[in-house]
Amino acid sequence: MKTLVEVKNLCLGYEGKEVIHNLSFQIEEHDFIIVLGANGSGKSTLVKGLLKLIKPMHGEVIYHLQKDMIGYMPQVTKVDGHFPATVFEVVLSGALNRLKKRAFFRSGEKKLAMESLEMLNIADLKNHPFSDLSGGQKQKVLLARALCATRELLILDEPSNNLDLKSKAEFYDLIKELNEKRGITIMLITHDEHGKESLGNKILSFDDHEVTCTRREANA
Repeated sequence: MKTLVEVKNLCLGYEGKEVIHNLSFQIEEHDFIIVLGANGSGKSTLVKGLLKLIKPMHGEVIYHLQKDMIGYMPQVTKVDGHFPATVFEVVLSGALNRLKKRAFFRSGEKKLAMESLEMLNIADLKNHPFSDLSGGQKQKVLLARALCATRELLILDEPSNNLDLKSKAEFYDLIKELNEKRGITIMLITHDEHGKESLGNKILSFDDHEVTCTRREANA
């Protein structure tokens, strides 16, 4: 199994105060990792560390894929709901990492955006304003945007926030399908216990800033 990311003895924190201590684990190809813990337990700090938004206090993160080929899906509450853009424009923005020194998107990036919409069965929303969508639709659009960045590793930050039970179940089914049928590695950050028993082959549990990593058979 190919290793995509290695986390070795990682310590993360802010202004000299440690939040995550001596964490080690691997993200392997086709993994579905559940990062579980209460608000404020350190999950968001881990995401920032993996995305190189903060520097380790100790330890390291070793990438065996291009760092700009990690797809990140933020919480929908962190996205401006009144942002004046169509669904297609929001999804296409996920391909910014592919532009390199170019100033404009080419047909390749536009095709990728359309394929991402079709993969999630929301191509019919292409020309709709993002701000007019329901919470569940917005989450699918943000997932499509993340898919424009990569088909290898997706980090999803609290994607079930503000979704009703039906939309939440549909979203979990969708990302499970991306993992099992498309082979996309998933890291799902959540404080939601719902569905964790039927998702994932690894669980990172945050409890009072102590982190334990357990492995199990997928869908066991």
